[in-house]
Amino acid sequence: MRRINIFTLAPSLESSREGYRHRSARVGAELGAEKIGGSVYEIPEGESTFPYHFHHGMEEWGIVIDGSPTLRSPDGERQLTRGDVVCFPPGAVGAHQFRGPGRLLMISANRLPEAAEYPDSNKLGVMPARKVFRLGDATDYWEGE
Repeated sequence: MRRINIFTLAPSLESSREGYRHRSARVGAELGAEKIGGSVYEIPEGESTFPYHFHHGMEEWGIVIDGSPTLRSPDGERQLTRGDVVCFPPGAVGAHQFRGPGRLLMISANRLPEAAEYPDSNKLGVMPARKVFRLGDATDYWEGE
């Protein structure tokens, strides 16, 4: 059985996209997990994890390890503190985005295939294909058949 301490874990993966700069560590992969994914994110002041999004088939949890990140959800924005746990169910009701400063543990069900929707940019991402589509390009099921 593998063991990781989320308080001493040093995230080494970096996102350098302006507005979305953060460091992360894939906890689930390090533990050898297959059905549950997890990552620790260190988010600097004013930076975000990912664009505002929700999943169509996967539940996620966010656990604040340290700091006071801001959570954006369908209910608006609110500041969280150490120890806060939030659940993001599938569908638009579970839309979320975190902005720093803070250190988070995100946990999710590893359920593929999966689709994530991005309401601000009207896009849909499909995993594991890692393809992103504009919702405005949607067409009738039978078109072209």
